[in-house]
Amino acid sequence: MQKHIFEDRIYYRTNVFQPDRLTLVFVHGVSGSSSAWLPYEKIFENKYNVLIYDIRGHGESKKYPNYSDYEIKNFALDLHDLVVYLNIKKFVLISNSFGGLIALEYIKLWRDTVVANIFTSPEVYLGTGVLAKIIRPALKIFTTILAILPFNPKPRGHVDYSKYIGSTDWDVGRNLADMRNTTLRAHFYALRQSLNLNQEYSLEKINVPTLIIHGKKDTMVPIKNAISMHKEIKNSEFMTVENIDHNTAHNAVKEMSKAIESFIEKHKANFKF
Repeated sequence: MQKHIFEDRIYYRTNVFQPDRLTLVFVHGVSGSSSAWLPYEKIFENKYNVLIYDIRGHGESKKYPNYSDYEIKNFALDLHDLVVYLNIKKFVLISNSFGGLIALEYIKLWRDTVVANIFTSPEVYLGTGVLAKIIRPALKIFTTILAILPFNPKPRGHVDYSKYIGSTDWDVGRNLADMRNTTLRAHFYALRQSLNLNQEYSLEKINVPTLIIHGKKDTMVPIKNAISMHKEIKNSEFMTVENIDHNTAHNAVKEMSKAIESFIEKHKANFKF
């Protein structure tokens, strides 16, 4: 995989693209970075074109100072700019956690470029829960305080997630490593966006093969949210990963990679790329 920086703002990695191959685009979640998908790079790079990048404010991508910079539409615009620059016409969009919100916003705006969707532990319907009603005001106060603190625009790096295999949702070491890598400002701005009551998912308009994967023991995003998402997306497929929490990408690489490839190969004949 080759490392690149697009317009001094988006860090990304690709293999050497081949025109006869299907392209997979991976989007990570809050506080993570493209290193979350490193095991999948190694599994898929010899069979598909692979694009993996750091979303804004994360990893080695540009950090932004304002809460409005972290609106979901801006993350989606970054992705659009990147795939246009790389001349990727059609692709499979694979997203994890908060990345699912980015994927849904992207699909709303540029649905014709996506031949299939794979959502893992998607952060849908978070704003409607009882806990969100408690957390939302606290986050608003906290992020208001963060906004007046000094801003350091320097990009960070990538967490080595191989050190945290088997870690739980609330593992202190991994979460601290994530926050140091992302900064409190970017982390909590994005987290607050995920609890926005005004999210418009447009699930009923998704008309391409869709797979939703969710850990049965997820304590961050209730599995019922993913099931509701599955019911809203016509002809979508749903997979539960036993004994795995929200960290499906880290802790269920074998199950996830197998499910991703099986799903793609099942529908590949109908993709136009």
